[in-house]
Amino acid sequence: MKHLLIAALAVSTLAVAAPGDTPQDYTHVLPLTAATRQGVLQVRLPKEVYLRSRSAMLDDVRAFDASGKPLAFALRSPPQETRLSHRDLPLAVFPLMSKGGPASQLDLDVNTSTDGRLLSVKVKPDASDNAAHPARLSALVMDLGKAADEQPLITALRFTLPADQSDYSAQVWLEVSGDMKRWETVGAAELNWLVNREAQTLVNDRLDFAPRAFRYARLSWRAGTPLQFATITAEQPVRTDTPPASEQILLSPTAGKQPEDLVYTVPVAIAPDKAGLQFREANVVLAGQLGIYRDVPPRHVGQPGWRFDPVLNSTFYRITQGEQVRASGDLDVAPVHAPQWVLRTTRPATVQPQLHLSWQPGTLVLLGNGNGPYQLAVGRERATPAASSIEQVAPGFSEAELQKLEYASVGPARQQAGSEARDQAADVEAASAAQRRLLLLWGVLLLGVAVLGFMVWRLIRSSRS
Repeated sequence: MKHLLIAALAVSTLAVAAPGDTPQDYTHVLPLTAATRQGVLQVRLPKEVYLRSRSAMLDDVRAFDASGKPLAFALRSPPQETRLSHRDLPLAVFPLMSKGGPASQLDLDVNTSTDGRLLSVKVKPDASDNAAHPARLSALVMDLGKAADEQPLITALRFTLPADQSDYSAQVWLEVSGDMKRWETVGAAELNWLVNREAQTLVNDRLDFAPRAFRYARLSWRAGTPLQFATITAEQPVRTDTPPASEQILLSPTAGKQPEDLVYTVPVAIAPDKAGLQFREANVVLAGQLGIYRDVPPRHVGQPGWRFDPVLNSTFYRITQGEQVRASGDLDVAPVHAPQWVLRTTRPATVQPQLHLSWQPGTLVLLGNGNGPYQLAVGRERATPAASSIEQVAPGFSEAELQKLEYASVGPARQQAGSEARDQAADVEAASAAQRRLLLLWGVLLLGVAVLGFMVWRLIRSSRS
């Protein structure tokens, strides 16, 4: 009897055989085009994928080659785009005139303000100096002009020749200091302004070095004639992080579960990070809450099995004043997957604003097998996740290398013939299989009750006899 129960339970838990995984099993396919035949490509998931997906986590996204073979892929959040530039910081320049000797051995007379700004820098006269030899330029002292606790990082100095000079060549040496007492050498460069017969100029006007923070700098010459440059500019690196481009959708409302509610149906794969309202009316102000309905078990008889969870509370508006239009913009929201978003106002709304949602689409990293062209497929109920980790798709790739991967362009989505019918047939088959399993389970339970009743009857009869 024990073996009979185990066998029956095993039969009741048999799963329906999993169907195949081919492009024809999905409602929509999107062709991919790459400029080169790279092994690893990346694809910025288009808006169409989010509109057609049946899964909040994009479990029904697939990549196939030309023969319909599934390809390995990983889904990742797009990184921020970093752009490097520089900001020019002009330097106050003080020439050092002396009759000889290296700049490091000159005895200087330095006059500064209370904040450390250089007012004047001169070489102290020496009684042994020969008056017959005039003083010549030996070095340049520069002041960045910033407070000691605000010193920016500097990566280069850029030089400009005087207006009356077109060619020049010299080797310069740069030292930096924070107090005009202790100096540290940070770099050297060959500066050149070369002009040919056709008046073409070859210029090397930069002195680059590792990023350093300093207040004062000293420039001396190792070769060439010292020159009073027209300007000397310091370059401060500036890093600008740009968020990835976002996708947007505009939704129209329907009636909600309460008179003061408007409901917007959202594709299940979209988890917006910005939300706002757009009005068709010229002048309107609407205070309300944007949120979602959540299913909850009722605690009392007659209590609804849902609740309203607000996501943001704001005053939305569109006001036309003369020729100027003022409108409330989109607001940041915590990304959440919900089939419906709700606008709740204090009283039933007399306007029907549209809901504007924005989100950052993910990136699909694809491992190609060379059998192109490739295609994306999306749109299948109850699909199991197929995405791998990035280490399994592009092992050994650094983050910088992943960001430089070639982007494959995505063509328009094409709906598969009969895909909706196949989905409906799959739904019917799944429902039938679930019903069969339920009936089988009830049969096993009834059989178990009958067996237990028979065993009790045997025991009672045995005890009486």
